[in-house]
Amino acid sequence: MRLAILTVIAALIAGPAAAEFKRVNERDNFISLVENRDLTRLGIRLNVTDNGKISGRAFGQKVSGEWSWSSGFFCRDLYVNGDVLDEANCQTVEVKGNTLRFTSDKGTGDFADLRLK
Repeated sequence: MRLAILTVIAALIAGPAAAEFKRVNERDNFISLVENRDLTRLGIRLNVTDNGKISGRAFGQKVSGEWSWSSGFFCRDLYVNGDVLDEANCQTVEVKGNTLRFTSDKGTGDFADLRLK
């Protein structure tokens, strides 16, 4: 009985579990998240528009690019000052609160978390 009471008390003190990232599968859902907002991270500020354009700055350098939505993936090319930064890459997108997580190579590679501002 004492163990059961301690378990209940511990659960009450711990509070609800942290929210998990949820996969964004639809283009329209993605657009609703990024529309009229910037994606930010230390030294980075990007704008992703509904017409397939990416613009912004990263560590003082001009960033541009194009994107499309393909079979549940965010596919993009990025350029810094006109030079290729990263070849075309399709990524999973997940959301948790005001954070979007982009995971390269269709969800099998590295990820970057960007805040929605």
